[in-house]
Amino acid sequence: MKVVAQTRNAQGSGASRRLRRSGKVPGILYGGRGEPSQIELDHNPLYHSLRVEAFHSSILDMEIDGKKEQVLLRDVQWHAYKPQVMHIDFQRIAADQKITIKVPLHFKNQESSPAVKLGHAVVSHVVTEIEVSCLPADLPSFIEVDLSNLELNQSVHLSDVKMPERVIAGGSQSAVIVTVTVPGAAAEEETPAAAPAAAAAAPAAAAPAAAAKKDDKK
Repeated sequence: MKVVAQTRNAQGSGASRRLRRSGKVPGILYGGRGEPSQIELDHNPLYHSLRVEAFHSSILDMEIDGKKEQVLLRDVQWHAYKPQVMHIDFQRIAADQKITIKVPLHFKNQESSPAVKLGHAVVSHVVTEIEVSCLPADLPSFIEVDLSNLELNQSVHLSDVKMPERVIAGGSQSAVIVTVTVPGAAAEEETPAAAPAAAAAAPAAAAPAAAAKKDDKK
């Protein structure tokens, strides 16, 4: 994906406010072998790009003052209540340097799994993105999680996710990615326990009534 930027000369909070009023977004480009650069971007194209999933997890081709750089999106600051981008950070990348970034998970074959098709279970996606480390050329835009064999009472852990070649997942391998629950199972488990309790309570409730009848006969 492509993003167009220009070098920003004016700095400071006042200059940033004026920039935003003119439909621009202040930002910074850092990292790699170059010095940090203050940049500005047109707000509306950037706003629409930020709504695309791949923009957050893919290598972007940035054109800045006619020069091309490969970058990653690193941070976005939004207005407290308006749909307005206030500031944005990009990081330069080098082909021979590993990068660490969060990549979205795409779940497939959930509806055809035994857990859903036969057990009518509810599948919860506990994690929707994971952090990975790899060289830029090996970066996947997303990672697929195949749920076709998902069974009742089963959880999917990070160690169960098939990673692309030369891509290493960060975090604990035991982290839970997907859980399976059966609606109404908790209520059914409580019912047998509730019945003996009700039976035990019945004689206790009847005792005062029996005693009252004896008193009336006297």
